Amino acid sequence: MAKQNEATPPIEGEDFYFTPEGFKCFTEKHHLKRGYCCKSGCRHCPYGYDKKTDSFKPIKK
Repeated sequence: MAKQNEATPPIEGEDFYFTPEGFKCFTEKHHLKRGYCCKSGCRHCPYGYDKKTDSFKPIKK
């Protein structure tokens, strides 16, 4: 899969959506396209990062 960059901007509804409060929330698909965990405690983190413990949870398959 191609990495997300300026040449391929995020697509609303596929890579992100807006929360009722007006914040942009990136989807699991976007995180996987990006290819790494940013350790920001993202809502849809596919890498299992837990910001409270600063550790990765085992990923269920």
